[in-house]
Amino acid sequence: MKDRILIIGYGSPIRGDDAIGPLVADRLIDSIQSEQIIVYSRHILTAELVGEVAEAGMVIFLDASIEGDPGTVCCRPLAADPDASISMAHFLDPRELLAWVAALYGHTPQAYLITATGQTFDYAGYQLSDTADAAVQPMIDWTLKLIDQFTATCA
Repeated sequence: MKDRILIIGYGSPIRGDDAIGPLVADRLIDSIQSEQIIVYSRHILTAELVGEVAEAGMVIFLDASIEGDPGTVCCRPLAADPDASISMAHFLDPRELLAWVAALYGHTPQAYLITATGQTFDYAGYQLSDTADAAVQPMIDWTLKLIDQFTATCA
């Protein structure tokens, strides 16, 4: 269904700010009421997502970043990485997942990566830093903006 939107928040819940992707996804799960929007909260990107990504018209990945100033939220379009060297176990990067979709299905959906630069990624840090916590709402806002833009073009 090319009008379907897939949102995937991923990261480790035990590594401090790395949990921001799944946390934002969890908040979106609680607030989005549409059969056309599927939201997943995952630790890692895995091969079983390939088919669902291929069926989506748009996919939004939510993740923490180590690049940039802590708390900075960025949104950028993604394309499949044609040089991706990947295993079927799990994907380290959403571009690798998109590469599998392209190889197996011959197309990829519109894809975006929304990141927030974290401040701490220590193990056993089960909560976000104040800096990352402040980035949660801007990540949600970016996600909702992309959804609005996509649904406006599908109408």
